[in-house]
Order: sequence, then C-alpha cells, then structure tokens
Amino acid sequence: MGRITTRRAVTKIVVGSGADRRVDTLAVEEPLEIRVAGSPLAVSMRTPGHDVELAAGFLVSESVISRGEQFASAIHCGGPGTGGELNQYNVLDVALAPGVAAPSIGVTRNFYTTSSCGMCGKASIDAVETVSSYDVAGDQVVIDATDLADFPARLRARQAVFDKTGGLHAAALFDAATGELLVLREDVGRHNAVDKVVGWAVLNDRLPLRGTVLQVSGRASFELVQKAVMAGIPVLAAVSAPSSLAVELADRAGLTVVGFLRGETMNVYTRPERIAVHAPAAAR
Repeated sequence: MGRITTRRAVTKIVVGSGADRRVDTLAVEEPLEIRVAGSPLAVSMRTPGHDVELAAGFLVSESVISRGEQFASAIHCGGPGTGGELNQYNVLDVALAPGVAAPSIGVTRNFYTTSSCGMCGKASIDAVETVSSYDVAGDQVVIDATDLADFPARLRARQAVFDKTGGLHAAALFDAATGELLVLREDVGRHNAVDKVVGWAVLNDRLPLRGTVLQVSGRASFELVQKAVMAGIPVLAAVSAPSSLAVELADRAGLTVVGFLRGETMNVYTRPERIAVHAPAAAR
C-alpha cells in the first residue's frame, strides 16, 4: 500500500539565528486512477489510504451509485495497461453490482481532479448540480449548538497524520442525536476526505446519512455542499468560511451550512432552525 507520509531533508531557517539541516515529515500526494469494469473514469490526486472508500464516495458524488448494494467490489491493479508493471497501488478497478449502469464518459467532464478541487473538470454549473437521490430538505434533524461547538476540537484531536505533517485536511461524520463520532478521514484534498467518509458509509450500507453532521477542517466549498447533499447529509459544518455558491446550493437543497465554527461562536447560513440555541440561565 502506498505511504501516507514520507521523510525529506530540509533547511530550517530562523531569521537572526541562522540555518540548519533537519528531517521533515511530509504528507504523501499521489495520483489514483479510478476505473469501472476496466475502463478509466477519473484520476484524483490524493493521500494513499482508504482508496476503496474514496472511489465509492466519488461514485456517489457523480450520481453513479446511491446505495451500498450497488457497489460490488474494488481491487488495486498495476499501472497503465497492467502489462506486468509493478503494482504501485495507484490504480483501482471498481466492479458495480449487476444491473447498475456504468458511468457514461462524455465531453461534459474532464475526469481529472486535483487535491484542491474535486469539480475542476465540470463544464458548467448545470453539470455540477447533480440531482440527489435523497431529500435533504425533509430531514428533521436538530442538534444543540453546544454539542456542535465541540466537533472541531474532537476532529482536531483525531488528526494523527496532521500532527506529523501539518499538511492534511480532515472530514468527520457525527451522529447528531448522540454526538458519536462515526468516522474520520484525512487527505491532502478536502474533497477526497469527504469522499472517503461517504465511501465508508457506502461500504457499511449506511446511505442516506440522515441525522448526521459532516464536520470539515477547512472552508465549506460548493463541491463539499454537493457531496453532502448527494449522500443525504443534512448539516455541513466548517471551521472557516463558506463560499457564496456553496450557500446558494445549500439553500436550494435544504442543507444547513455552518461556518466559522470556532470556540463558542458560529455563523449559520441556511436552515438555522436545525441548530438549537438555549438562552443563558440568567435570562430565563
């Protein structure tokens, strides 16, 4: 399996104190080619690990599958052509369940995603706004603001690879009713981390993810809103800002978006009725 981290010699400079050579730990970034039934579908720059989850989550985002039973299996294979090349675990071939239509590869999508953008090949906004199989707007979930405020710290406490490298995003899924942290994944790409979380749900047959909160370590971009909606997640919380397009899509889809979730403060941009706020005892 590919490495998650690697070591490299660097020159450490402290202004006014000089320079010295030392070894630094870096997060690995490598391409993953996703194939379906042997046909190339996508190439994503990612941190190796949980590749099957990444592929499964990506297929949910692209509206290829919507339930765990539609994902049959996946196997790492050799390089291009698989003609005896050394297996670097950077090619993953997915088998869909019988009767599930294979994705159509047309001119509307260049199936290459970087670690910073999971939608970069989309030809138009209309093409990006994939129709979800799930009614996110109808989810009656409510979460206490006090519980929600704890999620970023709980996510940060579990970022093992970030502690070593300082170079990975994270996404975690929480149960809104119990506060249980269901799954956490790290990756150089925030969209990949989310795909791995959704892929975990696919492999455990837990879609749609009703009654959950998706907590991310960075900003709330359009692509993360789209991925949450496709997986049936009703609440997306981020420690940084959402984009205008992310809020617009969330508003149309009925997704609650929380931004600037830091300490005891947060901004709720859409569907605020899902966040329960209790007045201070002195004010009651």
